[in-house]
Amino acid sequence: MKILRPAITLIVFFTVFLGLIYPLVVTLIAQALFPHQASGSIISVDRKAVGSELIGQQFSDPGYFWGRLSATAPVPYNAAASSGSNLGPTNPALLKEVQDRIDQLHSADPDNTLPIPADLVTSSGSGLDPDITPAAALYQVHRVAQARNLPENEVRMLVERMTEDRFLGFIGERRVNVLKLNLELDLVAAEKGL
Repeated sequence: MKILRPAITLIVFFTVFLGLIYPLVVTLIAQALFPHQASGSIISVDRKAVGSELIGQQFSDPGYFWGRLSATAPVPYNAAASSGSNLGPTNPALLKEVQDRIDQLHSADPDNTLPIPADLVTSSGSGLDPDITPAAALYQVHRVAQARNLPENEVRMLVERMTEDRFLGFIGERRVNVLKLNLELDLVAAEKGL
């Protein structure tokens, strides 16, 4: 009993402290200091949630910008199953996936002769990446402009306006959030009555 009593007391104490009190305090601090981020960085349109800034969504309509491929199962961008494909660079399944995406991009925009950026044909490590490189967004300008009956220059300027800089000016890479870009695109099209 001399040994069991302190062990049981410590288990109960750490269970209550680390399982209840600590998470509650961290959640309250996060909600107080960063309410938008702590609540999932949800983007709303007309008071209706349309997605999160942090989790990609699948867009396949030619009138929208497409994000990175997702390797999550059973459906793309499944936040409950975040994972990469774990396919190595010489794996035939990866090579087929990349070729299929290249074929899909060429089929959607056969006149586009620009080199396809790597992030449009490969999945991210998490399978949930909401961002693409500015080059990947600019590659899609021609297809999106044609599908939306918008001037290419206007769509290109929209991409440039929606490009986010590196964090603190030097951490990470410049990026474009696909959901935010597509929502802005919808606004531009709605203003023009398209």
